[in-house]
Amino acid sequence: MGTLLNPICLAGPTGCGKTAAALTIAEVLPAEIISVDSALVYRGMDVGTAKPTAAEQAAVPHHLIDILDPLESYSAAEFVRDAKRLAAEIAARGRLPLLVGGTMLYFKALFDGLSALPQADAELRAAIDAEALERGWPVLHAELARLDPETGARLAPNDSQRIQRALEVIRLTGQPLSALHAASRDEGVDWPLFSLEPTDRTWLHERLAQRFDAMFEQGLVDEVKALRARGDLSLALPSMRCVGYRQVWEALDANDFSDLRERGIAATRQLAKRQLTWLRGMPRRRVIACDGPQPIPELLAGLQRLLDA
Repeated sequence: MGTLLNPICLAGPTGCGKTAAALTIAEVLPAEIISVDSALVYRGMDVGTAKPTAAEQAAVPHHLIDILDPLESYSAAEFVRDAKRLAAEIAARGRLPLLVGGTMLYFKALFDGLSALPQADAELRAAIDAEALERGWPVLHAELARLDPETGARLAPNDSQRIQRALEVIRLTGQPLSALHAASRDEGVDWPLFSLEPTDRTWLHERLAQRFDAMFEQGLVDEVKALRARGDLSLALPSMRCVGYRQVWEALDANDFSDLRERGIAATRQLAKRQLTWLRGMPRRRVIACDGPQPIPELLAGLQRLLDA
């Protein structure tokens, strides 16, 4: 296969085989991987994020992994800035920037561009949190859906972090978040996007159950115990609200693990469903059936067509 230096993107729901596909691409092309994952940025969160192993990271250069402490946060704007800078640096080295992950908000920000959103307002956020404590996040989600139907439709009723931000933006600017995002679509990139998606949702559900069981066996509970033992982390942080970590943290709080597997798998399925909903809103994507007979050869053939174009 010839040389391809323009960045390419590989997305898909959790459990669809993105890591294996990216590593195979890197065997054929001189690629460096830019992670598009809001959980992989955190150090000390390896098992529950299915972080590429040390051997995998040694075989292919990876970027935007282990760059933050779990106490910190990382925004879509920071991702776009870092991804564009890294893509330029990788291409300058004569290598392929390969953006791989499942954080669709990051991909959308990269493709559509970012508008000038207001800075966080601590006092307003505290007020929204107080409302949520009294009324519940689903009620605030319903309010958001009335004020900003587009944003409300893509957020889960318990996605507290993003519901809070969307309501904060509305109350600060008087405009819906979706309208502010739409105001700067010309700032985005036009990089090819391949998407690994299942034709049979049952296939993905079975893989997600196996994935959670494997994480449990590999020490997910001990990993969360170690994070809790630091004493400075809580469920209020984006890192600890990641799927898997939140469910284990809550089980440890309650000292009840009886339904942990069920809740962990259910949360992972909900995440995959949201990821697929985001992907369906990206008409640019070139879909590869991850449950098809030969998804990786099909993906490589798609890359070859790009080269030949």
